Amino acid sequence: MKVTIYGSGYVGLVTGACLAEVGNQVLCVDIDQDKIARLNQGEIPIYEPGLEDMVADNVQAGRLAFTTDAAEGVRHGLFQFIAVGTPPDEDGSADLRHVLAVARTVAEHMDEYRIVVTKSTVPVGTSDKVHEAMGTTLAGRNAQIDFDVVSNPEFLKEGAAVDDFMKPDRIIVGTDNPRTGELMRALYGPFNRNHDRVMVMDIRSAELTKYAANAMLATKISFMNELANLAEALDADIEHVRQGIGSDPRIGYHFIYPGCGYGGSCFPKDVKALERTARQVGFKAQLLTAVEDVNERQKERLFQKIHTHFKGDLKGRTIALWGLAFKPNTDDMREASSRMLMEALWAAGARVRAHDPVAMKECAHLYGQRDDLVLCDHHEQTLEGADALAIVTEWNVFRSPDFELIRKQLKEPAIFDGRNLYEPKHMEDMGFAYYAIGRGRKG
Repeated sequence: MKVTIYGSGYVGLVTGACLAEVGNQVLCVDIDQDKIARLNQGEIPIYEPGLEDMVADNVQAGRLAFTTDAAEGVRHGLFQFIAVGTPPDEDGSADLRHVLAVARTVAEHMDEYRIVVTKSTVPVGTSDKVHEAMGTTLAGRNAQIDFDVVSNPEFLKEGAAVDDFMKPDRIIVGTDNPRTGELMRALYGPFNRNHDRVMVMDIRSAELTKYAANAMLATKISFMNELANLAEALDADIEHVRQGIGSDPRIGYHFIYPGCGYGGSCFPKDVKALERTARQVGFKAQLLTAVEDVNERQKERLFQKIHTHFKGDLKGRTIALWGLAFKPNTDDMREASSRMLMEALWAAGARVRAHDPVAMKECAHLYGQRDDLVLCDHHEQTLEGADALAIVTEWNVFRSPDFELIRKQLKEPAIFDGRNLYEPKHMEDMGFAYYAIGRGRKG
């Protein structure tokens, strides 16, 4: 099948590459000329395991191409996927300008039936706005051309997006036209061979499903962080509690790891957008508000522990920082806990020596040259001249470090572990002042 995808960012590029991988002819359209030029040269603008090779293979095979020509994109594909960004507006609601701009562009150039698929994460009711924008544009052309609008939300985890697309848990299709539902089933047939993963429903339910999924996962994380803070006050160990409740199949072990707060491009933005949507229809979503409030407070926990340990005297001190990305296997630092920690340390007069396996370039892009920030090529280099070590991303390379080296290098053997990577008793036996999340009063 022929597919056009507008937006060559995280969602658009993964979607395009994976659809091409199973034999479709995919054309990715983006207004960023530099990005398209880099993609055509084989340079991937994001880090995602397996994606670079998949893009290169499909470009070489002639199944995947990139362009800035929107008219060419409209001519190319029966399926017109909208995968552009929906950044949060000032009030937390999703900004739909780019989504609606694509809808109008498709309507401006189409001369035969098209299926417009919203892949971007959008609030309930967006498909109605897309339909209205296209209808108005077609009317302005005095053109009567049939089209359908479909909601097809993505459920891609950064760091595992290629596997998630190729082996999906579910494929949500929101449409009011049974024929269009069958066409979407055909498009997703190669990903649906083992058993039927396609769930066809009304458009508004499909739009809400995406937000509901992310809000549920964010709620689990904030709930565990709330319990972790309570465990500290009660001198209990949240890791034992986690194992105890996770063994209940009604709860499970997924997304119940306490830490220093969630980040990324989805959870913070989507929780806020869903809460804003609720307000717009006169519903007070108290739990959603609490989820976000708990998360923002949790991101301050590591700094609070560092500040307390050093009795408020951080001026001139140096903190080694392991991890910059909001989670492993990505270079994404959007809403990352590392950013709040670094900025709080700088405000207190401290310096940071940081390392991340893949997010160093992104950090340099965000903060530029600073006298109080040194980006180190290896995580052990961050320890040189440092007063203490803070860990904010649970990369595997940090799980079993050389503790003897850490103790020798640090001016003071103190570790502030925002991801509970180590056992408190073991750390204390080795002579460390060890501060974790929810692991007793010292934690």
